[in-house]
Amino acid sequence: MATAAPTITGVKVENIEFPAVVTPPASPKSYFLGGAGVRGLDIDGEFVKFTGIGIYLEEKAVASLTPKWKGKTPSQLFESLEFYRDIIKGPFEKFIRSTKVRTLEGSEYVRKVSENCIAHMKSEGTYGDAEEKAIQEFREAFKDQFFPPGTAAFYRQSPNGALGLRFSKDETIPEHEYAVINNKPLSEAVLETMIGEIPVSPALKESLATRFYEFLKIDNFNIRN
Repeated sequence: MATAAPTITGVKVENIEFPAVVTPPASPKSYFLGGAGVRGLDIDGEFVKFTGIGIYLEEKAVASLTPKWKGKTPSQLFESLEFYRDIIKGPFEKFIRSTKVRTLEGSEYVRKVSENCIAHMKSEGTYGDAEEKAIQEFREAFKDQFFPPGTAAFYRQSPNGALGLRFSKDETIPEHEYAVINNKPLSEAVLETMIGEIPVSPALKESLATRFYEFLKIDNFNIRN
């Protein structure tokens, strides 16, 4: 199993530990932690925290992003939507963990996420019949789930457009995916809502920028000792 190199560290968000490297059960792939942050909303003048989100990536993500982004400051990365779009659309897998800080009904959670995804796809002109069907599949996967604090949803975003879903009662990654939705616009939209133009977690974007600034300085980046 892959172990974290000294240059990669875990992140703690609201008492949620995001380890430096994860390897899903029965998977040949390991993913390193690109960044993590809290997701919340301002409600009546108070910032209410709902989830902690960690984005993991395949090792080759660093090599893919290096030619264009090496040498940029954390501030330049953070302020560039193009940097985040290169992560979202990059030719490497992303593995996302969303751990709940507050209790959420699956139907409540998926309603807001799917509304954000639909709004983005419509703005991009990529929302059609296939995407409407994919949204229905997405909602169906979540509708009977219940997320007390500490439970998690895992997303595997493949560059070929597959969106794999897993649900867990804790930080443990389930061996099997609960559902796989094959629709690239939706797969990318899920990650876009997290770190794109109107992100649910600016803290996650900042973490990605800060950490990638360091990762991109490493000539032979790897997640194995």
